[in-house]
Amino acid sequence: MDAFEQLVSEILWMEGYWVRTSFKVELTKEEKRQIGKPSSPRWEIDVVAYSGRENLIRVVECKSYLDSRGVSLRAFDGNDQKFAERFKLFSDDKNLQDVVFNRLKIQMTESGLCPPDAKMQLCLACGRIASNKDREGLHKHFDAKGWQLWDEKWLQERLQCMSEMGYENQVSAVVAKLLLRGKIE
Repeated sequence: MDAFEQLVSEILWMEGYWVRTSFKVELTKEEKRQIGKPSSPRWEIDVVAYSGRENLIRVVECKSYLDSRGVSLRAFDGNDQKFAERFKLFSDDKNLQDVVFNRLKIQMTESGLCPPDAKMQLCLACGRIASNKDREGLHKHFDAKGWQLWDEKWLQERLQCMSEMGYENQVSAVVAKLLLRGKIE
């Protein structure tokens, strides 16, 4: 499992979500044909988080990019097809998202993990955004699409909260306490 995915899942768990990482969506042969990938393996979602309180399934793509340029708006506005390939569910191919989300909800419902009327929301957790201009553009783009963008500020705020909570035996909570508890700004 990816360390960044684990961090995001632990934050969501702390916020009351039931969480699974590396969730495999079992697309049927017909569904694979519908999305133009008849020989593709199972679709994998980085983090699936369900809130019974909100009856909401969050489908979370995780991209740390901590030691790289970061996520840029170009991957989402059609100006960089190569980089956009890393964000397939966020593409303008609504059919892909519909097919994957439909199968995910069927799987979760049949497994008793959520009721059939659960709402779904696509989210991107990223550890670095390329620039402030990209950040502003990404937030506007995500808001317009009804998606959630969880950037460095979102992560830092939640880690700060984690540092102030009671003891949890999770790496993220322990590190947050060591680095952030009592930190003077």
